Amino acid sequence: MSVASAPAAPPPRELTIALVGNPNTGKSTLFNALSGMNARVGNFPGCTVEKKTGRFQLGGKAATLVDLPGTYSLSPRSADEMVSVEVLLGRVADLPRPDVVICIVDASNLERNLYLFSQLLDLGLPVVLCLNMADVAERRGVKFDPAALSQRLGVPVVTTSAHKRAGVQELEQAILRAAESPVRRGSIFPEPFTREVQLLGEWFAKHKLTVPEYLVERTLLDIGGESEHRFIEQAPLELPAYLAGARERLAQAGCRVPAVETRIRYGWIRQQLEGVYERPDDSQRETATDRIDRVLTGKVTGLTIFAGLMLTVFVTLFILAEPLMGAIEGLQGWLGGLVESVMSPGTLRSLIVDGLIAGVGSVVVFVPQIALLFLFIALMEDCGYMARAAFLMDKLMTKIGLSGKSFLPLMSSFACAIPGVMATRVIENRRDRMVTMLIAPLMSCSARLPVYILLIAAFVPPVRLGGWLPAQGFTLFAMYLVGIVVAVPVAWILKKTFFPGETPPFVMELPEYKWPSPWLVLARVWDRVKAFLGEAGTLIFCTSVIVWALGYFPENHTAQLALQSQLAVLEEVPEEQQDTAKIEEVQGELNAESGRLIEASYLGRMGHAIEPLVRPVGWDWKIGMGVISSFPAREVIIGTLGTIYSLGGEVDEEDEGLRTALQEATWQGTERKVFNLPVALSLMVFFALCAQCAATLMVIRRETNSWRWPIFTFVYMTALAYAGAFVTYRVAGMFFATVT
Repeated sequence: MSVASAPAAPPPRELTIALVGNPNTGKSTLFNALSGMNARVGNFPGCTVEKKTGRFQLGGKAATLVDLPGTYSLSPRSADEMVSVEVLLGRVADLPRPDVVICIVDASNLERNLYLFSQLLDLGLPVVLCLNMADVAERRGVKFDPAALSQRLGVPVVTTSAHKRAGVQELEQAILRAAESPVRRGSIFPEPFTREVQLLGEWFAKHKLTVPEYLVERTLLDIGGESEHRFIEQAPLELPAYLAGARERLAQAGCRVPAVETRIRYGWIRQQLEGVYERPDDSQRETATDRIDRVLTGKVTGLTIFAGLMLTVFVTLFILAEPLMGAIEGLQGWLGGLVESVMSPGTLRSLIVDGLIAGVGSVVVFVPQIALLFLFIALMEDCGYMARAAFLMDKLMTKIGLSGKSFLPLMSSFACAIPGVMATRVIENRRDRMVTMLIAPLMSCSARLPVYILLIAAFVPPVRLGGWLPAQGFTLFAMYLVGIVVAVPVAWILKKTFFPGETPPFVMELPEYKWPSPWLVLARVWDRVKAFLGEAGTLIFCTSVIVWALGYFPENHTAQLALQSQLAVLEEVPEEQQDTAKIEEVQGELNAESGRLIEASYLGRMGHAIEPLVRPVGWDWKIGMGVISSFPAREVIIGTLGTIYSLGGEVDEEDEGLRTALQEATWQGTERKVFNLPVALSLMVFFALCAQCAATLMVIRRETNSWRWPIFTFVYMTALAYAGAFVTYRVAGMFFATVT
């Protein structure tokens, strides 16, 4: 007799946990304490808001932790700010509604932090209140009773010191309890307000709109907010009139919108904290942070220290990263040489060496700058200095419509726009973040420097302007200045057109200074590097391979392969027995053949096709093709010009042969020189303003989660660069050469 086996128990349901809190409450530290390094960083669909999720085990169950952006309230004023609300309401496609919300607050400042907590209760979700930085609160003399506070609020209350990993286990147990406990809910608003919310909900239902109760409240409370904006687009035209009438009725009942929310919530918070939370009056007590701030935020000392620190960051990114980048390029060359030593010349070898290895190298070479920049950012954020830096620079940046937090990304872009664009994540305000991101590529990065050096050395005479100012040095300085000067009106135009609205007041909490957590700092650096390699790196790699294919096909490379094989045989002979003259002869033939092939390639044909467009700025098809080929990276134009002028693709900006070739180049079929000072200046201005950097555009794509903005950046910067090159060529031609 057989006995049927009992059906296997279903696996425990995976928990989704949302982490919410004010800025500077240790939210990121707690996220890493719970999830470790098992984090994924991306963007929520269709917006610039970062999505950071981590997976971990919680009481034998798999759990996903969602780290929402730091915020002081859940009153969305823009589409990006609405994302957190939509995640909490379960309205985001790739995330279930959270089973539990952890509200992390600064234990030493509960009255302000509980404003956000009170809004979370309105969502009807299980909430755990995490009083973080409990050790700091105790040092300040703050006294509180977590058990009594939990009884009053009706939610689990846990004290933690996340940077010491203290209280993390208790927090995990509280999460499990909250997930299994019923939600206690009741409105803290007076009856006239709850009645108007009910009536507005019925109005939405009547017009066949399914609106969660929390968004009904926000539509009523947030005048001109994102909820009102969205439902006006969906609902009939009567909604604005209905809202105006409802708000008028509330004003007559003593519940004037929006002031009623602040009054009611803070009144409720004071009532909950009475007798269970005591904060000493420290208005007369000077803390260590106060003493440090007298120096670091002083008008003279603060700016001096900030300038020194920014110089350190800039030098590190611009100079100290160079050996690491050189090592990566050396490894790339070694791998390419290894492949060439074991494979015969041909399309496959060219694909591997010039396409795949070069493509991977074009991605990895940015890692040192990205890692170093985010190391500085993480250190400054975690120790509390980043807020002071933004405070110091806000007055200057406000003059161009940006905030103080825009300074670091823009300055970093002088080394490389990629980490500069990624660094805009320190800017909470979406308008400022987007404008900073779109003007960051205007800063002259290190990739433009080889182009400047080559053209200045070849065409700017080594004279002194006015008898004392070196013309070559001044020209280099002017190229760096071009981007800065142009960025100001561009930022103003972007603010007035694509990102209109009033500039919000600069409000920033200055956290207490503390020693940075090595674990948190390294985790942030790793997150950024991993995000760059995993997403933007793939697109950069694909772009590099596509440009290789455009420069290789469709011509027959038989003659080139034969010359490469012949050269390899000649070079295999011991050095003392080599026929140097023959090697030089074959190398010259190979360079000439390579030049012919690239002219006949799809890339060369594109250069010929755009020649009518670039002639007005003084360029021929060769310069036009060089500009197209430099799309993966600006400095690629030097190798392309070397190939076009039969010098080989290995030349650099210091190569005398390339400088001579440019000086002697003539228009096809004539003896008229292609290059002169106006042409060189127009080409440099074009590179100073253009978006010839696929890597930067791909990072903008990743940061905005949309193709719209990288395409916009490419179009506006290319148009700007062309206009700048045209004006430069024509004006310079009036003074230095005859322009035709």
